[in-house]
Amino acid sequence: MSASAPPSEVLATTIGDFPLFECRLQVGGRTWSVLHTGAVVTPDDELRYLDGFAKQLPYGVVLWPAAIALAHEVATRADDFRGKRVLELGAGTGLPGIVAASLGAAVVQTDRAELPLEVCRRNGERNGAAGIECRQADWTAWTDTDRYDWIVGSDMLYGDEMHPHLRRIFETNLAAGGRLLLADPFRGPSLKFLELLESAGWRVTLNIWTVGEVGAPRSVGVFELAPPG
Repeated sequence: MSASAPPSEVLATTIGDFPLFECRLQVGGRTWSVLHTGAVVTPDDELRYLDGFAKQLPYGVVLWPAAIALAHEVATRADDFRGKRVLELGAGTGLPGIVAASLGAAVVQTDRAELPLEVCRRNGERNGAAGIECRQADWTAWTDTDRYDWIVGSDMLYGDEMHPHLRRIFETNLAAGGRLLLADPFRGPSLKFLELLESAGWRVTLNIWTVGEVGAPRSVGVFELAPPG
């Protein structure tokens, strides 16, 4: 969770000032610059974060391994995303949506809080994807009725209480022929929700990505879901 380099920027908010550190990632043959308040890569990082840092660093602006894995998956699917409409849920630092936009997708990034959306905007600008639309939106009070070819999200299925709201969004906002692309580090509640969708007729396939440092890899599943019918 610590960074050896000084902050690249400071994000001033009504709940405090947050130093933003830069992570440079190789994804899809390109180097991406991602601002974040901390990086949670290994399981030990996550334990430290949950034990104390969560009170200091809002989870939405932390760089999580699922976001990195999802960005890699999107980068391998240029033809699937070019010219498509993409909705990113719980966008956080915004990397997957930024990669999709670089492939020619029209991307809408959403998050419940304004803080991560500001980080999304900054990261979009840093990576030449300033045309992304950012919207503040709450899954429990969802009003978007637009249809999207892809709905994507990373590490967003861990809360059981959110599953009915997410399912309603999936069913309401996915265009005909559209698909979901959801990255998750195999959390128990997430897998139960995916199994529930599969039992309801959703077609689920899986790619596994390994993210992290040498000697401390983290396996992340990227699940592609197609609706029943």
